[in-house]
Amino acid sequence: MYSHPYYEMYHHSHHFHYAGPPYEFHHLKRETLRAIAPYVRYGLNEAKFTSLAHALREVAAMSYLYGKGYDPHVAHQMVESWEIDEKFYPGESHE
Repeated sequence: MYSHPYYEMYHHSHHFHYAGPPYEFHHLKRETLRAIAPYVRYGLNEAKFTSLAHALREVAAMSYLYGKGYDPHVAHQMVESWEIDEKFYPGESHE
């Protein structure tokens, strides 16, 4: 369960129920979507040159590192450094 001084989110039947000031919820939504927008654009472009699965894996890894506090550019460089010939794993396909 996620705890925050101003609100609580409860997981119930695959839905999150928000209990708190509505402006905080909408602010969090805008902030989140704005933060991930560059990753979404990158992933859409990357998918033109590699598999969709690979592009999603890259974007998810970058977003995860960003969420852990890494600078977005550092997160990007780290994930790119894990690739060899546009693959994370030997035998990864570009389908």
